[in-house]
Amino acid sequence: MLVGVPSEIKNNEARVGLTPSSVQELGHHGHRVMVQSGAGLGAGLMDEDYMAAGAEIVDGPGRIFAEAEMVVKVKEPQAQERKRLRPGQILFTYLHLAPDPEQTRDLMEAKAVCIAYETVTSPSGTLPLLTPMSEVAGRLAPQVGAHALEKAQGGRGILLGGVPGVPAASIVILGGGVSGTHATAIAVGMGARVTVVDRSPDALKRLANQFGSAISTVYSTRADIAELVREADLLIGAVLIPGAAAPKLVSREMIGTMKKGAVVVDIAIDQGGCFETSHATTHSDPTYVVDGVVRYCVANMPGAVPRTSTFALNNATLPFVLALANKGWRTALSQDLHLLDGLNVCDGRITCLPVAEAQGLVCTPARDMIANGH
Repeated sequence: MLVGVPSEIKNNEARVGLTPSSVQELGHHGHRVMVQSGAGLGAGLMDEDYMAAGAEIVDGPGRIFAEAEMVVKVKEPQAQERKRLRPGQILFTYLHLAPDPEQTRDLMEAKAVCIAYETVTSPSGTLPLLTPMSEVAGRLAPQVGAHALEKAQGGRGILLGGVPGVPAASIVILGGGVSGTHATAIAVGMGARVTVVDRSPDALKRLANQFGSAISTVYSTRADIAELVREADLLIGAVLIPGAAAPKLVSREMIGTMKKGAVVVDIAIDQGGCFETSHATTHSDPTYVVDGVVRYCVANMPGAVPRTSTFALNNATLPFVLALANKGWRTALSQDLHLLDGLNVCDGRITCLPVAEAQGLVCTPARDMIANGH
């Protein structure tokens, strides 16, 4: 199979779909790889590294989209990239379609085979291709929140860990999943006072066992969230419903009760955000202020650390890339129902139920697409 890796063109996105070692693995299995010149520069990966691994370096994205049987990316294709997709071409990347009807429509019109990293599952019910980036985003959240709390950034002028004789900042983390757990680890390490909110008793027990008395855990109710939001210096939203739009757990009214200069970080912004007034921002302009509260809603947070993120992502995606290349998409998906869960759009049809429900569209189950030979 001919696999193509274009440069990412989303704002300040420096990750890359495949590392040179992944290219070498594909070559070992008899596949060819085209990489756009400069695609890996942001992650410290030179064209020479890819050439040494056996890749063909091409100028611009034209040949990659025109010739590759599978395009491997990191972020969802931008409008100009979606116009280049071909019927039957495999697109393997993050899509986050639920809150993005324009992208959904374009992918349906392209009739490509669009497999989303974020909805591929595992036998244990986890999301193995979302996990590494959720880990990175979770670990980044207290870090970017701490920066936003600085006075020069519009924040309250608070040091997360405080100093002897001065209290540490109060951090409230909504969601005790992968992102929330990693955010908790960094926040505790920075010396903050941390409260984690979740509606799963099992998640709360796991967090209590992991962090002990270093954190407080609270079962999620609207009343408790409202009280905690009011007192928080830094509020981190880390709630995920696989493939679906994030639930709006915090209303504008609740955020309006926060202290002036408090900060909210919405990790869930890729799926629409879990705060009512969230809208996506970029690394070049990461924050905005509403009702005196600083909002950080960057939609590709792991892009801030592209080298770490690229290698972490490739560790997870490479086995699936190899399966798709070795077997073709139809056989690979029919033999691996967890990879089949990643199919979001195929031959102009929505195949992911949460996406269809979020946008009021008809869903054709992925298994039916395979069974009927579409």
